[in-house]
Amino acid sequence: MTMAEDLAAFAAGTKYGDISERARQQVKLLVLDTIGCAIGSLGAEPIRYLRAQADDFGGTGHCTLIGGGKTAPDRAAFYNAALVRYLDFNDGYMGEMATSHPSDNFGPVLAAAEYAGIGGEEFMTALALAYQVQCRLCDRMNYEKKGFDQPMAGAYAVSAGASRALGLGPGPTANAIAISGASSNPLFVTRTGTISHWKGFAYAGGAFNAVHATFMASRGVTGPLAILEGPHGVIEAITGPIDVDWAKEDLEAVLGISIKKFNAGVHAQTAIEGVIKMKAEHGFSPGDVERIDIATYERAHFIMGGGKGGDRHVVPNKETADHSLPYVVAAALLDGQVMPAQYVEERILREDIQTLLKKVHMGKSDALSKDYPVKSPCDFKITLKDGTVHTYAKPDWEGFFGSPMSWETVMGKFETLSGPHTDAALRGEIAEAVSRLESVPARELAALLGRVKEAA
Repeated sequence: MTMAEDLAAFAAGTKYGDISERARQQVKLLVLDTIGCAIGSLGAEPIRYLRAQADDFGGTGHCTLIGGGKTAPDRAAFYNAALVRYLDFNDGYMGEMATSHPSDNFGPVLAAAEYAGIGGEEFMTALALAYQVQCRLCDRMNYEKKGFDQPMAGAYAVSAGASRALGLGPGPTANAIAISGASSNPLFVTRTGTISHWKGFAYAGGAFNAVHATFMASRGVTGPLAILEGPHGVIEAITGPIDVDWAKEDLEAVLGISIKKFNAGVHAQTAIEGVIKMKAEHGFSPGDVERIDIATYERAHFIMGGGKGGDRHVVPNKETADHSLPYVVAAALLDGQVMPAQYVEERILREDIQTLLKKVHMGKSDALSKDYPVKSPCDFKITLKDGTVHTYAKPDWEGFFGSPMSWETVMGKFETLSGPHTDAALRGEIAEAVSRLESVPARELAALLGRVKEAA
């Protein structure tokens, strides 16, 4: 069997009983967080562009759009995945070879689940499977340093999860994986320099393709089953060896997922929480600061600190700001928080933050890099204008998988993000449905999310 067929056999054979009770509770926590992030994105200008596209080209209305309306499954997968990702507030996985946001899989798996009319246990299984595939490939598939972006692993995660939601057997699932994998090899340039809207929509684009591929495979279309190990396949052309034994995998990767406390890239969370704590403890003001030095691990520096991602001191827009450690650290010191309000254009371009971010200097520490991904560490040195120096070392943040958030904390985040678009009654219905997700049919969950605009 090919590697795609091995993955397909694993995907088709998964069942709800494979998920431990602890992992089931984590799935619910992640779904609540994901839904909050999606609702919080409603009304953003780039999201309106996508909604216009969905309304114009929607096709048959099989699947619900978060915020109301229906469209074709692949388009629902795209739009809902874009909502989840746009704020850059959704969960994160710190893999050995790549970073990802596994909740990006929620939109496409929900679309397939709603189309198929499956129950909550089956939906949870398909979603946990998509998380598992994406996380494992982030550990074992060396694409990020080769210049390829997060949706590359997503091509396999989404097609596996969507196939499981549709109840496909190993054969059609393998073809879905092969078609999707052969069609989605996105470039990391999306996350370098001055960042565009596509940073927030790239995974959604891959999800559209993967769901489309899965439905084609369900009708009998075949794909290149040797997509990974074949001549000119992924291993030869891009990644090198991929060491995964799918027969030995489980559905517990959700336990390694971190939830963001602040609205910024996952690699910035420790830094933000750290500088807020230092300011509170030592009582200095942002105007007192002469220089901020932060040492972090290689992956954080690579993506957000001025490594190969480019200079992060040039911050003209939201997309660049939430991937700039200097910007989010400056915002945290000035505003005491990093939330969607810190990405309004007027706030980004204001002189106080543009001046302070230039005082933030990032460095890569080999010692801290050795602690990653078991920890997400930063070392801080803040020098004040009077010569006072404050130092601090911090291993992670509240929400890191080793320091998990409670249901109550995630509920607070959900309330904050969804509040402008819902009333209390609907928020309560959504949270209650998620709390008993195993017994809620996928169509019932989707219908609740389709009512969001009615309660705005």
